[in-house]
Formats: sequence, C-alpha cells, structure tokens
Amino acid sequence: MIRLVTFLFLITVFTSCKSAEPVDNKPVNDKENIYKNPVVNYSLPDPTIIRADDGYFYLFATEDTRNMPIHRSEDLVNWEMTGTAFTNATRPTFEPNGGLWAPDINFIDGKYVLYYSMSVWGGEWTCGIGVATADKPEGPYTDHGKLFRSNEINVQNSIDPFYIEEEGKKYLFWGSFRGIYAIELSDDGLSLKPGAEKQQVAGTAYEGVYIHKRNGYYYMFASIGSCCEGLNSTYTTVAGRSDNLFGPYLDKQGRSMMDNHHEIIIQKNQKFVGTGHNSEIVEDKEGQDWIFYHAVSVDNPKGRVLVMDQVQWENDWPYIEGGSPSFEAEKPIFK
Repeated sequence: MIRLVTFLFLITVFTSCKSAEPVDNKPVNDKENIYKNPVVNYSLPDPTIIRADDGYFYLFATEDTRNMPIHRSEDLVNWEMTGTAFTNATRPTFEPNGGLWAPDINFIDGKYVLYYSMSVWGGEWTCGIGVATADKPEGPYTDHGKLFRSNEINVQNSIDPFYIEEEGKKYLFWGSFRGIYAIELSDDGLSLKPGAEKQQVAGTAYEGVYIHKRNGYYYMFASIGSCCEGLNSTYTTVAGRSDNLFGPYLDKQGRSMMDNHHEIIIQKNQKFVGTGHNSEIVEDKEGQDWIFYHAVSVDNPKGRVLVMDQVQWENDWPYIEGGSPSFEAEKPIFK
C-alpha cells in the first residue's frame, strides 16, 4: 500500500511539473506573415497597379523619379524598380517643362495602355492628359500625345485620368478640384470618340478618382484636401457608391458626391498624414482586396511614401481597419 501511495504521489508531482513548464504559444501570425507600412519608404505618389501575364504586379507613380518610375512585385510587399516609362528622349512634350503625374495603367486589346497627366504646378488651363502604349508592362512606352488639354475641353485642371470599360464601351474619368468628368473614348482607347460629350459625375471637392465594380455597385474612390504640404497635408481618401457608372454617387445617408458628400475611408494617424490618391483594388489568391495609396510619413517626411492596406466590406461598403494606415498587418496571400 505504501508503495502504491508513493507511486501515485510521484506521478502527481511529475504531471504537475510538466504542466508548469512554459508552453510555446507561437502566434499564428508570425513575423514571416507580417508586413510593415510603408511598403516602399521613398516617394512614389499617386500609384496605379496592374497584374501582368508574367505573374508580376506592376506599379507606376508620379515622377518624383524622373520619367515615371515602374516597380514590380510578386507579393505586393517586396518591390523592385524596373525602370521608367519614358526616357528624356521619349517623354511627352505637349506641356513644356511639365511634370508627368498621376498615371493610370491598363491592358487594352493586347497592349499596355498608360494614361498620364502632364502639368506645371498651377498651370490649370494648360495641363492635360495623354496616352502611351507598350507591348510589355515594363515598356518601352511609345507616346501618342495628348488626348486633350484643359483649355481644349473646357475643364480647368484636367489631370488624374482613370480608364474603365462598360458594356463594350471605353470611358475616361478625370478631374481635380474643378469637378469630376467622364467622356467616351475611341475603340482603341487612344483618342476621344468623335462627337463624344463630357459629363460631370462628381463635385469640386475631389481628385484622383478610381471606380471599383462589386456586387452590382460602382464605388467611386477619390481624394479630398491638400496632397503636397508635407506634414501639413490634409489628403484623405473618401468614397461614394452608385448603381450606375455615371452616378449619382451617394454616401450612406443618400447625399450626392455632386454636392461633395462622401464617406471617409482612410485618414491620418500618428505615423502617417496626407493619406490619398489610391490605386486600383487588387485581389490576392484568397480573394482578399488590397489598395495602395500614398502618405507622408512622420518618421520620413520627405516625399510621399507607398502604403498598402486591406479593403474590407460591410453591408456593401468599403472600409480600412481602424480607418487609417496600418503600422503592420498580415501579408496578402500568394502561396
């Protein structure tokens, strides 16, 4: 009996000691599955993105790197610069001394088609939108010249193009704080359709429009506030939705973006300000939606760095977790 009691006592002690040992609670989201913002810590404003047949994502941006930088990535997190869309010899010239701003990259009828803005700061009646094409996403791009200038189409500050197809027709949306407009393009997307008339689709609070189609709705993403005042920038990403491409785009209360009403999607926090001019929404292999935009980093306030966040949906409305840039988050899934 004594031996049995002793044996049971030793078993109890041993079991207690084993349960008291530290448990390896390794987080499900280990560091290998985490990315940190900014994903590119130098200036890449006004991003636009496309996935090419070679499996890479290609991202274009305003030319803080001269001649419009092109980056590529397999996972949306790790980016390498592959070159520029133009060279000094091939860059567009319709706006003398103008900068190449706010591109929009597309794949149309077997060609990579790049719409771009060209402007000098403050040149709101001479700026305009042009188009270039290439056989490969990394170029070289051949410029086809301007589609129009502000003083030709009678829309002040004609910059920030966005291309979309609808029911077999091709359209360009554009505008910057003087109204957002749309017009039909030719079948190849390289000129305006003869006789096409512009129409206004949103008010004067917005620029950098991008439209996303989902579940029967059209979502107009846009930016409000000041883009380019460093840490004093007030840029904010907003959105409205419509059941028609040309609107009216409404906020949750049914008020129109024509009257400058909207929902706030991304705004500043203690590490990032000036959060705006978002890219297209792209999916990872799990169907999760991701969006790029630029921001001014409090830690590195020179230029506008590249930030990425997951877009989530509730009652068919988009939102970003916390309503502002994440510091770190789970990576997109491409395994």
